Amino acid sequence: MQQIVPFLMFEGQADAAIALYTSLFKNSSVEHIKRYGPEGPGKEGSVLHALFTLNGMQVMCIDSYVNHAFTFTPSMSLYVNCTTDEEIDTLFKALSEGGSVLMPLDSYPFSKKFGWVNDRFGVSWQLTLI
Repeated sequence: MQQIVPFLMFEGQADAAIALYTSLFKNSSVEHIKRYGPEGPGKEGSVLHALFTLNGMQVMCIDSYVNHAFTFTPSMSLYVNCTTDEEIDTLFKALSEGGSVLMPLDSYPFSKKFGWVNDRFGVSWQLTLI
């Protein structure tokens, strides 16, 4: 069966991103991590390929050993439906720390409580209270 899985490309921050994301969402875990060895081509110990789950959704990522002229963009974001005020407040605080707020956590015509952030790794998150 065909499966579509988000794929995130970091440049040396995959381990920190995985640790943050799996700590914030219940039912999350690291499925596997394959690392670059001393032969490279990436920095030894950095993430060659990782698979982790966020509340049951699979996500893959790497640490690219190539410096790119691009990074993440808010035009592609991870959208999270939160069920409590505490959940959305906690996620918003943690994901915006060291990042940037695109839309403050507030009431909007399309959501009673919504916030949009780029986290410290550049990944864009939209959080809404349902």
